[in-house]
Amino acid sequence: MRKIIFDLDVLRSFVTGMELGSFAKAADRLGRSTSAISAQLKKLEEQTGTPIFRKAGRGLALTEAGETMLAYARRLLDLNDEAATAIHGAELEGWVRLGLQEDFGETLLPDVLGRFARAHPKVRIEARVVRNAELVERVISGKLDLALAWSDGFRTAHSDRIAEVPMCWVGPAHGAVHWHAGSGEPLPLASLEAPCLLRSIATKMLDRAGIGWRISFVSPSLGGLWAATAAGLGLTVRTPLGLPDKVRQLPPGEAGLPLLPKLDLVLHRAEAESSPATDRLASIILQAVRQTVEATPQGRTFADAPITMSSQPETVA
Repeated sequence: MRKIIFDLDVLRSFVTGMELGSFAKAADRLGRSTSAISAQLKKLEEQTGTPIFRKAGRGLALTEAGETMLAYARRLLDLNDEAATAIHGAELEGWVRLGLQEDFGETLLPDVLGRFARAHPKVRIEARVVRNAELVERVISGKLDLALAWSDGFRTAHSDRIAEVPMCWVGPAHGAVHWHAGSGEPLPLASLEAPCLLRSIATKMLDRAGIGWRISFVSPSLGGLWAATAAGLGLTVRTPLGLPDKVRQLPPGEAGLPLLPKLDLVLHRAEAESSPATDRLASIILQAVRQTVEATPQGRTFADAPITMSSQPETVA
């Protein structure tokens, strides 16, 4: 069997296109033409000797071999980038201002900051864990370089939709939920202070289902929200990411609660052309988010979405 030596540039185009959700965006990000990206993808299929894409409705999706290739491509690129970082990482200097939604403050942030600090000790990071509205405002005003936030469709000028995560009803970890939609009693709802994107979506879905509700507890932080929910003061709504042990995700339909939609997770950038330090931090965040979301039931990054292919790669559907 002949040995295959994969072209890292081809793999980077493949992975970048899948993660951005568009091979046209990948072309822009990598400074290539869309026709060049298309040629690289054809080369990758020729090298593997098996189809990477399959038909899915009007578009294409990854085959089983394509999914395997994507996983190995990520690992090969990560190893390549780690080698480059080990040799040249200390050369990066500067300042990066990062903002994250509170759901990621205790889970994602320590890992991301630790990895970045070890590789780039000369770069200073200012991290801020705040609510969605403030994150977006700070990116737009230039007070943050990067921000990881939930989105109901709103996008800043320079942003990438990197994942889709299901919303869920959350109750105490122990004991049954002592409320049912048919009881005639309004649902006690524990919530973060307004404005809260998830609260707005939850109350809209309750209204649409004809279920009465009342705000039973309001907290300025997730810590207070988890304590109130664990104590049985009310149900709340979040995503499966970062749930503490004292609360649990309620199964769909439990207590007659309405199904909830999925949320987009977006990485906002203050500028189209970021500094090398900002780009490197963004790369680490994307990798950490991908690993976290892929371990979440029903969560997905946009690398597994159907795509269309032509002489000029189109956007992932």
